[in-house]
Amino acid sequence: MAEKPAIIFITCDEMRLDTLSCYGGRAVHTPNIDSLMEKGTKYENCYTVSPLCLPARCSMLTGLYPHNSGAYSNFRKCPLDQNLPNIFTELKKAGYRTSLFGKCHFAPVPYSETRADKTLPYDDFKEYYKSLGIDHLDLQDDKQVSVWYYDDYSKELDKAGYLEEYRRLLWDPENGKVFPFPGPAEWHPDAWVGDHAAQYLKDNEPGSSPLFAWISFSGPHYPFDTPAEYYERVNQDGLPARSYMEGEFTDESRIHYKSFYGGGHIDGCGPAPMHACRNYTEEYWKKLQTSYYANVALIDDEVGKILEQVQDKYGDNVMVIFTADHGEMLGNHGVWGKHDCAYDDVWRIPLLIRFPGQEDASEEKGIVNLTDILPTCLEAGGAEAIACDGKALQGRTEFLEYTFSESEGFCAVTDGKYKYIHVQKEGHNHREFLDLINDPKEFSNRMEDPSAAGEKARLMERLITHFMPHVLP
Repeated sequence: MAEKPAIIFITCDEMRLDTLSCYGGRAVHTPNIDSLMEKGTKYENCYTVSPLCLPARCSMLTGLYPHNSGAYSNFRKCPLDQNLPNIFTELKKAGYRTSLFGKCHFAPVPYSETRADKTLPYDDFKEYYKSLGIDHLDLQDDKQVSVWYYDDYSKELDKAGYLEEYRRLLWDPENGKVFPFPGPAEWHPDAWVGDHAAQYLKDNEPGSSPLFAWISFSGPHYPFDTPAEYYERVNQDGLPARSYMEGEFTDESRIHYKSFYGGGHIDGCGPAPMHACRNYTEEYWKKLQTSYYANVALIDDEVGKILEQVQDKYGDNVMVIFTADHGEMLGNHGVWGKHDCAYDDVWRIPLLIRFPGQEDASEEKGIVNLTDILPTCLEAGGAEAIACDGKALQGRTEFLEYTFSESEGFCAVTDGKYKYIHVQKEGHNHREFLDLINDPKEFSNRMEDPSAAGEKARLMERLITHFMPHVLP
Protein backbone atom coordinates (compact mmCIF):
# COMPACT_ATOMS: atom_id res chain seq x y z
CA MET A 1 0.00 0.00 0.00
CA ALA A 2 1.35 3.40 -0.95
CA GLU A 3 2.24 5.73 1.92
CA LYS A 4 -0.61 8.07 2.78
CA PRO A 5 -0.15 11.59 1.41
CA ALA A 6 0.55 14.60 3.56
CA ILE A 7 -2.41 16.99 3.55
CA ILE A 8 -1.57 20.70 3.61
CA PHE A 9 -4.62 22.93 4.00
CA ILE A 10 -3.91 26.65 3.56
CA THR A 11 -6.62 29.21 4.28
CA CYS A 12 -6.80 32.99 4.26
CA ASP A 13 -9.31 35.17 6.05
CA GLU A 14 -11.49 37.52 4.02
CA MET A 15 -9.61 36.99 0.72
CA ARG A 16 -11.42 38.01 -2.46
CA LEU A 17 -11.25 35.61 -5.38
CA ASP A 18 -9.98 38.33 -7.75
CA THR A 19 -6.95 39.22 -5.63
CA LEU A 20 -5.01 36.29 -7.08
CA SER A 21 -3.35 36.68 -10.45
CA CYS A 22 -4.48 33.16 -11.43
CA TYR A 23 -8.07 34.46 -11.12
CA GLY A 24 -7.31 37.55 -13.18
CA GLY A 25 -6.09 39.92 -10.46
CA ARG A 26 -3.68 42.64 -11.62
CA ALA A 27 -2.93 44.57 -8.44
CA VAL A 28 -0.33 42.11 -7.14
CA HIS A 29 1.43 39.11 -8.62
CA THR A 30 0.92 35.89 -6.64
CA PRO A 31 3.34 33.41 -8.23
CA ASN A 32 3.56 31.01 -5.29
CA ILE A 33 -0.17 30.55 -4.84
CA ASP A 34 -0.57 30.44 -8.63
CA SER A 35 1.98 27.60 -8.78
CA LEU A 36 -0.66 25.26 -7.36
CA MET A 37 -2.26 25.53 -10.81
CA GLU A 38 0.70 23.90 -12.54
CA LYS A 39 -0.42 20.44 -11.43
CA GLY A 40 -3.66 21.35 -9.76
CA THR A 41 -7.32 22.20 -10.19
CA LYS A 42 -8.78 25.70 -10.11
CA TYR A 43 -12.42 25.95 -9.07
CA GLU A 44 -14.15 28.90 -10.69
CA ASN A 45 -17.35 28.69 -8.66
CA CYS A 46 -16.49 27.85 -5.08
CA TYR A 47 -18.72 29.51 -2.49
CA THR A 48 -18.41 30.07 1.21
CA VAL A 49 -21.31 28.93 3.38
CA SER A 50 -21.27 32.03 5.58
CA PRO A 51 -20.19 35.69 5.45
CA LEU A 52 -18.83 35.33 9.00
CA CYS A 53 -15.54 33.75 10.09
CA LEU A 54 -16.69 31.32 12.76
CA PRO A 55 -19.53 29.64 10.83
CA ALA A 56 -17.42 29.34 7.67
CA ARG A 57 -14.46 27.85 9.55
CA CYS A 58 -16.63 25.39 11.44
CA SER A 59 -18.11 24.24 8.13
CA MET A 60 -14.62 23.50 6.80
CA LEU A 61 -13.92 21.66 10.04
CA THR A 62 -17.08 19.53 10.10
CA GLY A 63 -18.43 19.44 6.53
CA LEU A 64 -21.72 20.80 7.88
CA TYR A 65 -23.73 23.91 7.10
CA PRO A 66 -23.92 26.28 10.10
CA HIS A 67 -27.52 25.35 10.95
CA ASN A 68 -26.46 21.70 11.20
CA SER A 69 -23.25 22.25 13.20
CA GLY A 70 -24.89 24.80 15.53
CA ALA A 71 -21.94 27.16 15.00
CA TYR A 72 -23.72 29.97 13.16
CA SER A 73 -22.54 33.26 14.70
CA ASN A 74 -19.38 35.17 15.61
CA PHE A 75 -21.22 36.86 18.45
CA ARG A 76 -23.58 34.44 20.20
CA LYS A 77 -22.40 31.67 22.50
CA CYS A 78 -22.29 28.85 19.95
CA PRO A 79 -18.87 27.17 20.07
CA LEU A 80 -18.46 24.04 18.03
CA ASP A 81 -19.66 20.93 19.88
CA GLN A 82 -16.62 18.90 20.95
CA ASN A 83 -18.55 15.69 20.32
CA LEU A 84 -19.02 16.38 16.62
CA PRO A 85 -16.61 14.47 14.38
CA ASN A 86 -14.28 16.88 12.59
CA ILE A 87 -11.35 16.97 10.23
CA PHE A 88 -8.82 16.53 13.06
CA THR A 89 -10.54 13.71 14.93
CA GLU A 90 -11.27 11.71 11.79
CA LEU A 91 -7.80 12.04 10.28
CA LYS A 92 -6.27 11.08 13.64
CA LYS A 93 -8.32 7.87 13.50
CA ALA A 94 -6.71 7.23 10.10
CA GLY A 95 -3.23 7.59 11.61
CA TYR A 96 -2.50 11.25 10.91
CA ARG A 97 -0.75 13.62 13.29
CA THR A 98 -2.60 16.90 13.19
CA SER A 99 -1.44 20.49 13.42
CA LEU A 100 -2.73 24.01 13.00
CA PHE A 101 -0.80 27.24 12.57
CA GLY A 102 -2.62 30.56 12.92
CA LYS A 103 -6.31 31.28 13.24
CA CYS A 104 -8.87 28.84 14.66
CA HIS A 105 -11.94 30.90 15.67
CA PHE A 106 -14.05 27.81 16.31
CA ALA A 107 -15.62 29.53 19.34
CA PRO A 108 -17.02 33.06 19.71
CA VAL A 109 -14.53 35.59 21.03
CA PRO A 110 -15.74 37.52 24.13
CA TYR A 111 -15.62 40.88 22.35
CA SER A 112 -17.37 42.74 25.18
CA GLU A 113 -14.50 41.97 27.56
CA THR A 114 -11.77 43.52 25.40
CA ARG A 115 -9.85 46.53 26.74
CA ALA A 116 -7.81 49.22 25.02
CA ASP A 117 -5.20 49.30 27.80
CA LYS A 118 -4.61 45.60 28.32
CA THR A 119 -4.14 42.25 26.62
CA LEU A 120 -6.05 39.51 28.45
CA PRO A 121 -5.43 35.78 29.10
CA TYR A 122 -6.50 33.31 26.41
CA ASP A 123 -5.25 29.93 27.65
CA ASP A 124 -8.75 28.45 27.99
CA PHE A 125 -9.36 29.06 24.29
CA LYS A 126 -6.17 27.25 23.31
CA GLU A 127 -7.09 24.27 25.46
CA TYR A 128 -10.56 24.16 23.89
CA TYR A 129 -9.10 24.26 20.38
CA LYS A 130 -6.67 21.44 21.16
CA SER A 131 -9.55 19.37 22.55
CA LEU A 132 -10.96 19.26 19.01
CA GLY A 133 -8.14 16.90 18.03
CA ILE A 134 -5.18 19.20 17.28
CA ASP A 135 -1.86 17.60 18.26
CA HIS A 136 0.27 20.70 17.61
CA LEU A 137 -1.10 24.26 17.72
CA ASP A 138 0.73 27.54 17.15
CA LEU A 139 -2.12 29.97 17.78
CA GLN A 140 -2.53 33.39 16.18
CA ASP A 141 -6.28 33.66 16.48
CA ASP A 142 -6.92 36.77 14.30
CA LYS A 143 -5.03 40.07 14.15
CA GLN A 144 -7.43 41.84 16.51
CA VAL A 145 -7.70 38.87 18.87
CA SER A 146 -3.91 38.82 19.16
CA VAL A 147 -4.09 42.37 20.49
CA TRP A 148 -7.05 41.73 22.77
CA TYR A 149 -5.88 38.36 24.13
CA TYR A 150 -2.57 36.60 24.76
CA ASP A 151 -2.37 33.87 22.15
CA ASP A 152 0.98 32.30 21.19
CA TYR A 153 1.76 35.06 18.72
CA SER A 154 1.00 38.00 21.00
CA LYS A 155 3.07 36.49 23.81
CA GLU A 156 6.08 36.43 21.48
CA LEU A 157 5.22 39.86 20.04
CA ASP A 158 5.11 41.31 23.54
CA LYS A 159 8.53 39.89 24.40
CA ALA A 160 9.89 41.39 21.17
CA GLY A 161 8.55 44.82 22.21
CA TYR A 162 5.96 45.44 19.47
CA LEU A 163 2.63 44.52 21.08
CA GLU A 164 1.97 47.78 22.91
CA GLU A 165 2.21 49.94 19.77
CA TYR A 166 0.20 47.41 17.74
CA ARG A 167 -2.51 47.59 20.41
CA ARG A 168 -2.50 51.39 20.34
CA LEU A 169 -2.91 51.51 16.58
CA LEU A 170 -5.65 48.90 16.53
CA TRP A 171 -7.71 50.84 19.09
CA ASP A 172 -7.03 54.24 17.50
CA PRO A 173 -10.42 55.53 16.23
CA GLU A 174 -8.79 57.97 13.81
CA ASN A 175 -7.01 55.60 11.43
CA GLY A 176 -10.07 53.76 10.06
CA LYS A 177 -8.38 50.39 10.67
CA VAL A 178 -5.72 51.25 8.07
CA PHE A 179 -2.11 51.63 9.24
CA PRO A 180 1.31 50.11 8.53
CA PHE A 181 2.41 47.32 10.87
CA PRO A 182 4.51 48.87 13.67
CA GLY A 183 7.46 46.51 13.53
CA PRO A 184 9.70 44.50 11.21
CA ALA A 185 7.84 42.61 8.50
CA GLU A 186 8.83 39.25 9.98
CA TRP A 187 6.71 40.07 13.04
CA HIS A 188 3.51 40.69 11.08
CA PRO A 189 0.88 38.08 12.07
CA ASP A 190 0.85 36.43 8.63
CA ALA A 191 4.65 36.29 8.48
CA TRP A 192 4.69 34.70 11.95
CA VAL A 193 2.16 32.05 10.89
CA GLY A 194 3.93 31.25 7.63
CA ASP A 195 7.37 31.11 9.23
CA HIS A 196 6.19 28.85 12.08
CA ALA A 197 4.51 26.50 9.62
CA ALA A 198 7.53 26.36 7.31
CA GLN A 199 9.86 25.71 10.25
CA TYR A 200 7.62 22.93 11.55
CA LEU A 201 7.64 21.28 8.12
CA LYS A 202 11.41 21.61 7.95
CA ASP A 203 12.00 20.14 11.41
CA ASN A 204 9.53 17.24 11.19
CA GLU A 205 10.72 14.43 9.00
CA PRO A 206 8.09 12.22 7.34
CA GLY A 207 7.72 9.19 9.58
CA SER A 208 5.26 6.51 10.44
CA SER A 209 2.45 9.05 10.90
CA PRO A 210 1.35 11.09 7.87
CA LEU A 211 0.88 14.83 8.43
CA PHE A 212 -2.22 17.00 8.31
CA ALA A 213 -1.37 20.70 8.63
CA TRP A 214 -3.94 23.49 8.55
CA ILE A 215 -2.07 26.75 7.89
CA SER A 216 -4.53 29.52 8.64
CA PHE A 217 -3.54 33.10 7.81
CA SER A 218 -5.47 35.94 9.51
CA GLY A 219 -4.92 38.25 6.57
CA PRO A 220 -5.93 40.00 4.48
CA HIS A 221 -8.78 40.48 7.01
CA TYR A 222 -8.77 43.93 8.61
CA PRO A 223 -7.12 45.77 10.25
CA PHE A 224 -5.42 46.70 7.00
CA ASP A 225 -1.99 46.60 8.62
CA THR A 226 0.56 45.43 6.05
CA PRO A 227 4.20 46.47 6.59
CA ALA A 228 4.82 49.65 4.57
CA GLU A 229 7.62 48.04 2.57
CA TYR A 230 5.04 45.83 0.86
CA TYR A 231 3.10 48.79 -0.53
CA GLU A 232 5.52 49.05 -3.46
CA ARG A 233 4.52 45.53 -4.52
CA VAL A 234 1.07 46.86 -5.43
CA ASN A 235 0.48 47.89 -9.04
CA GLN A 236 -1.65 50.99 -8.56
CA ASP A 237 -2.79 50.83 -12.19
CA GLY A 238 -4.01 47.29 -11.52
CA LEU A 239 -6.18 48.19 -8.55
CA PRO A 240 -9.76 47.50 -9.60
CA ALA A 241 -12.07 50.48 -9.76
CA ARG A 242 -14.65 50.42 -7.00
CA SER A 243 -17.94 49.06 -8.29
CA TYR A 244 -20.89 51.13 -7.10
CA MET A 245 -23.95 52.91 -8.44
CA GLU A 246 -25.11 56.36 -7.38
CA GLY A 247 -28.41 56.10 -5.55
CA GLU A 248 -28.10 52.34 -5.05
CA PHE A 249 -29.20 52.55 -1.41
CA THR A 250 -31.87 55.24 -1.52
CA ASP A 251 -34.45 52.52 -0.83
CA GLU A 252 -34.59 51.92 2.95
CA SER A 253 -35.56 48.28 2.38
CA ARG A 254 -32.10 47.47 1.01
CA ILE A 255 -30.02 45.28 3.30
CA HIS A 256 -27.09 47.71 3.38
CA TYR A 257 -29.04 50.96 3.51
CA LYS A 258 -27.89 51.64 7.09
CA SER A 259 -24.37 50.39 6.40
CA PHE A 260 -24.09 53.08 3.75
CA TYR A 261 -25.95 55.91 5.49
CA GLY A 262 -25.07 55.09 9.11
CA GLY A 263 -25.76 52.61 11.88
CA GLY A 264 -25.59 49.38 9.90
CA HIS A 265 -24.04 46.03 10.66
CA ILE A 266 -21.22 45.80 8.14
CA ASP A 267 -17.71 45.93 9.59
CA GLY A 268 -16.72 49.19 7.91
CA CYS A 269 -19.42 51.15 9.75
CA GLY A 270 -17.59 51.03 13.07
CA PRO A 271 -14.57 53.21 12.19
CA ALA A 272 -16.37 55.31 9.52
CA PRO A 273 -17.10 59.00 10.13
CA MET A 274 -20.59 59.13 11.68
CA HIS A 275 -20.55 55.31 11.32
CA ALA A 276 -21.59 55.67 7.68
CA CYS A 277 -19.51 54.09 4.92
CA ARG A 278 -20.64 56.83 2.51
CA ASN A 279 -18.38 59.25 4.43
CA TYR A 280 -15.11 57.54 3.50
CA THR A 281 -13.03 59.57 1.03
CA GLU A 282 -11.51 58.31 -2.19
CA GLU A 283 -8.10 58.81 -0.59
CA TYR A 284 -9.14 56.48 2.20
CA TRP A 285 -10.43 53.84 -0.23
CA LYS A 286 -7.15 53.92 -2.16
CA LYS A 287 -5.12 53.55 1.03
CA LEU A 288 -7.31 50.66 2.20
CA GLN A 289 -7.07 48.84 -1.13
CA THR A 290 -3.30 49.28 -1.27
CA SER A 291 -2.80 47.81 2.19
CA TYR A 292 -5.20 44.94 1.48
CA TYR A 293 -3.44 43.90 -1.72
CA ALA A 294 -0.02 44.36 -0.12
CA ASN A 295 -1.14 41.86 2.54
CA VAL A 296 -1.95 39.39 -0.25
CA ALA A 297 1.62 39.82 -1.56
CA LEU A 298 3.00 39.12 1.91
CA ILE A 299 0.88 35.98 2.24
CA ASP A 300 2.07 34.81 -1.19
CA ASP A 301 5.67 35.10 0.01
CA GLU A 302 4.84 32.96 3.03
CA VAL A 303 3.04 30.37 0.90
CA GLY A 304 6.22 30.16 -1.16
CA LYS A 305 8.23 29.24 1.95
CA ILE A 306 5.67 26.60 2.89
CA LEU A 307 5.50 25.04 -0.58
CA GLU A 308 9.30 24.87 -0.74
CA GLN A 309 9.33 22.73 2.40
CA VAL A 310 6.37 20.66 1.19
CA GLN A 311 8.12 19.86 -2.09
CA ASP A 312 11.36 19.02 -0.30
CA LYS A 313 9.71 16.67 2.20
CA TYR A 314 6.84 15.08 0.30
CA GLY A 315 7.35 15.55 -3.44
CA ASP A 316 4.16 14.47 -5.22
CA ASN A 317 2.82 12.49 -2.26
CA VAL A 318 0.84 15.42 -0.93
CA MET A 319 -2.47 17.16 -1.33
CA VAL A 320 -2.40 20.95 -1.06
CA ILE A 321 -5.61 22.94 -0.72
CA PHE A 322 -5.77 26.74 -0.83
CA THR A 323 -8.97 28.66 -0.09
CA ALA A 324 -10.56 31.38 2.07
CA ASP A 325 -13.33 31.48 4.66
CA HIS A 326 -15.11 34.31 2.76
CA GLY A 327 -14.33 37.44 0.75
CA GLU A 328 -14.38 41.20 1.36
CA MET A 329 -16.40 44.07 -0.17
CA LEU A 330 -13.29 46.32 -0.36
CA GLY A 331 -15.26 49.45 -1.28
CA ASN A 332 -17.62 47.88 -3.79
CA HIS A 333 -21.19 49.09 -3.25
CA GLY A 334 -19.57 51.77 -1.10
CA VAL A 335 -18.83 49.52 1.90
CA TRP A 336 -16.12 47.31 3.34
CA GLY A 337 -16.37 44.14 5.41
CA LYS A 338 -18.60 41.12 4.91
CA HIS A 339 -21.40 41.09 7.49
CA ASP A 340 -24.84 40.25 5.96
CA CYS A 341 -23.29 40.16 2.46
CA ALA A 342 -24.42 37.82 -0.29
CA TYR A 343 -22.59 39.75 -3.01
CA ASP A 344 -20.09 37.69 -5.02
CA ASP A 345 -17.36 39.89 -3.50
CA VAL A 346 -17.91 37.93 -0.28
CA TRP A 347 -19.72 34.76 -1.36
CA ARG A 348 -17.42 33.47 -4.14
CA ILE A 349 -13.95 32.50 -2.96
CA PRO A 350 -10.76 31.05 -4.44
CA LEU A 351 -10.20 27.30 -4.31
CA LEU A 352 -7.08 25.64 -5.68
CA ILE A 353 -6.30 21.97 -5.05
CA ARG A 354 -3.25 19.96 -6.02
CA PHE A 355 -4.42 16.38 -5.66
CA PRO A 356 -1.87 13.64 -4.86
CA GLY A 357 -0.18 12.56 -8.06
CA GLN A 358 -2.02 15.08 -10.25
CA GLU A 359 0.04 15.71 -13.39
CA ASP A 360 -1.95 18.28 -15.36
CA ALA A 361 -3.63 21.60 -14.67
CA SER A 362 -7.40 21.68 -14.89
CA GLU A 363 -10.31 24.03 -14.28
CA GLU A 364 -13.73 23.23 -12.90
CA LYS A 365 -16.75 25.51 -13.36
CA GLY A 366 -19.30 23.48 -11.36
CA ILE A 367 -20.58 24.88 -8.06
CA VAL A 368 -18.84 23.62 -4.91
CA ASN A 369 -18.64 25.00 -1.39
CA LEU A 370 -16.71 24.81 1.88
CA THR A 371 -18.61 21.79 3.18
CA ASP A 372 -16.68 19.80 0.53
CA ILE A 373 -13.33 20.36 2.25
CA LEU A 374 -13.73 17.76 5.01
CA PRO A 375 -14.83 14.83 2.79
CA THR A 376 -12.08 15.73 0.31
CA CYS A 377 -9.43 15.51 3.04
CA LEU A 378 -10.86 12.33 4.55
CA GLU A 379 -10.91 10.57 1.18
CA ALA A 380 -7.33 11.59 0.41
CA GLY A 381 -6.22 10.35 3.84
CA GLY A 382 -8.01 7.03 3.60
CA ALA A 383 -10.21 7.93 6.57
CA GLU A 384 -13.68 6.54 7.03
CA ALA A 385 -16.34 8.76 5.47
CA ILE A 386 -18.75 10.48 7.84
CA ALA A 387 -22.23 11.90 7.31
CA CYS A 388 -21.99 15.56 6.33
CA ASP A 389 -23.37 18.12 3.88
CA GLY A 390 -20.39 18.05 1.52
CA LYS A 391 -18.96 15.62 -1.01
CA ALA A 392 -15.37 14.78 -1.89
CA LEU A 393 -14.00 16.70 -4.86
CA GLN A 394 -11.63 14.02 -6.21
CA GLY A 395 -12.89 12.92 -9.63
CA ARG A 396 -16.24 14.58 -9.04
CA THR A 397 -18.53 14.89 -12.05
CA GLU A 398 -21.79 16.04 -10.41
CA PHE A 399 -21.89 19.48 -8.83
CA LEU A 400 -24.31 21.57 -6.83
CA GLU A 401 -27.41 23.03 -8.42
CA TYR A 402 -27.83 25.42 -5.49
CA THR A 403 -25.60 26.63 -2.67
CA PHE A 404 -26.51 28.44 0.54
CA SER A 405 -25.08 31.03 2.89
CA GLU A 406 -26.04 31.33 6.56
CA SER A 407 -25.31 33.34 9.69
CA GLU A 408 -27.10 34.99 12.56
CA GLY A 409 -30.43 36.32 11.18
CA PHE A 410 -29.19 35.85 7.60
CA CYS A 411 -29.71 33.28 4.87
CA ALA A 412 -29.27 33.24 1.11
CA VAL A 413 -29.45 30.86 -1.85
CA THR A 414 -28.04 31.01 -5.37
CA ASP A 415 -27.81 28.86 -8.46
CA GLY A 416 -25.08 31.11 -9.90
CA LYS A 417 -27.63 32.98 -12.04
CA TYR A 418 -30.01 34.38 -9.44
CA LYS A 419 -29.86 35.07 -5.71
CA TYR A 420 -32.43 35.34 -2.96
CA ILE A 421 -31.30 36.90 0.34
CA HIS A 422 -33.30 37.16 3.57
CA VAL A 423 -32.13 39.16 6.61
CA GLN A 424 -34.34 39.16 9.69
CA LYS A 425 -33.04 40.75 12.89
CA GLU A 426 -33.82 43.51 15.35
CA GLY A 427 -37.39 43.73 14.12
CA HIS A 428 -36.31 44.33 10.51
CA ASN A 429 -37.09 42.07 7.58
CA HIS A 430 -35.04 42.65 4.41
CA ARG A 431 -35.43 40.56 1.28
CA GLU A 432 -33.56 40.93 -1.97
CA PHE A 433 -33.65 39.12 -5.30
CA LEU A 434 -30.67 39.68 -7.60
CA ASP A 435 -30.49 38.77 -11.29
CA LEU A 436 -26.85 38.03 -12.13
CA ILE A 437 -27.60 37.48 -15.80
CA ASN A 438 -28.89 40.99 -16.47
CA ASP A 439 -27.29 42.72 -13.47
CA PRO A 440 -23.88 41.04 -12.94
CA LYS A 441 -22.66 43.84 -10.67
CA GLU A 442 -25.62 43.21 -8.35
CA PHE A 443 -26.96 46.76 -8.10
CA SER A 444 -30.72 46.28 -8.39
CA ASN A 445 -33.16 44.57 -6.05
CA ARG A 446 -35.86 42.90 -8.16
CA MET A 447 -37.85 41.62 -5.20
CA GLU A 448 -40.99 43.49 -6.29
CA ASP A 449 -40.52 42.94 -10.03
CA PRO A 450 -43.47 40.83 -11.34
CA SER A 451 -41.37 39.48 -14.20
CA ALA A 452 -38.99 37.89 -11.67
CA ALA A 453 -41.74 36.12 -9.72
CA GLY A 454 -41.05 32.64 -11.11
CA GLU A 455 -37.32 32.58 -10.48
CA LYS A 456 -37.80 34.22 -7.09
CA ALA A 457 -40.35 31.59 -6.02
CA ARG A 458 -38.02 28.79 -7.15
CA LEU A 459 -35.16 30.05 -4.96
CA MET A 460 -37.41 30.74 -1.98
CA GLU A 461 -38.72 27.18 -2.20
CA ARG A 462 -35.16 25.83 -2.28
CA LEU A 463 -34.30 27.80 0.83
CA ILE A 464 -37.28 26.31 2.68
CA THR A 465 -36.26 22.82 1.54
CA HIS A 466 -32.71 23.49 2.79
CA PHE A 467 -33.77 24.27 6.35
CA MET A 468 -36.84 22.01 6.67
CA PRO A 469 -35.01 18.78 7.67
CA HIS A 470 -33.37 20.62 10.56
CA VAL A 471 -36.36 22.62 11.77
CA LEU A 472 -39.08 19.98 11.34
CA PRO A 473 -37.35 16.62 10.80
